[in-house]
Amino acid sequence: MSVGAAETDTQAATTANTSGITATSIQEALKEKLQAQHVDIEDMSGGCGQAFNAMIVSSQFEKKTTLARHRLVNSALKAEIAAIHAWTPKCFTPEEWQKKQSGAAT
Repeated sequence: MSVGAAETDTQAATTANTSGITATSIQEALKEKLQAQHVDIEDMSGGCGQAFNAMIVSSQFEKKTTLARHRLVNSALKAEIAAIHAWTPKCFTPEEWQKKQSGAAT
């Protein structure tokens, strides 16, 4: 059996039903690794930690394409993303975020 493989069907089911990843753990990792000014994480899985939407604001996204931003985030969260089923990040620079907030208020 490979390292990290489930030893029983029960253990496999438990692992499949909960990743051990929380919105808070993702938020803290992003703030630390990307110096994110704003992080909003939504658990879309009903609490089992398998699907997350994220709104991330970081100056590290300046002059990067959407793909480069996603790669940066995915690299920062490599272990967390490997443990979950679905991950949808939306990445903004502080200036883009401010414009988005101003547009939403009008």
